[in-house]
Amino acid sequence: MGVAAGPIRVVVAKPGLDGHDRGAKVIARALRDAGMEVIYTGLHQTPEQIVDTAIQEDADAIGLSILSGAHNTLFSAVIDLLKKREAEDILVFGGGIIPEDDIPLLKEKGVAEIFTPGATTTAIVEWVRANVRQVAGA
Repeated sequence: MGVAAGPIRVVVAKPGLDGHDRGAKVIARALRDAGMEVIYTGLHQTPEQIVDTAIQEDADAIGLSILSGAHNTLFSAVIDLLKKREAEDILVFGGGIIPEDDIPLLKEKGVAEIFTPGATTTAIVEWVRANVRQVAGA
């Protein structure tokens, strides 16, 4: 598949029962302000809803935000569904309250990057730009 034209498209999602979305909204706004197209799914999304949205919106990446402690289960479910739907070209990254010991396991499963508390929006934007397809003409 060739490089798509236009801005990077990112679905920002809050999987599971976690009801705190301030961080996800901050990241969504930072990505948008950096020229990316952002689709924010809102709270309480199932992995199926997240993957469906990413495919329907022709997203380049999915950013998952979780504070509830269910990251191993929910991040893995998103990765597994992307594989099942033959959409493995959609990059998955995440952030939130995730213990350092869990990060290598998540990366082994297929999560491209994990941002923990203290990560700056600048660092996240730079990582997305460096790791998701390049914006046309950039």
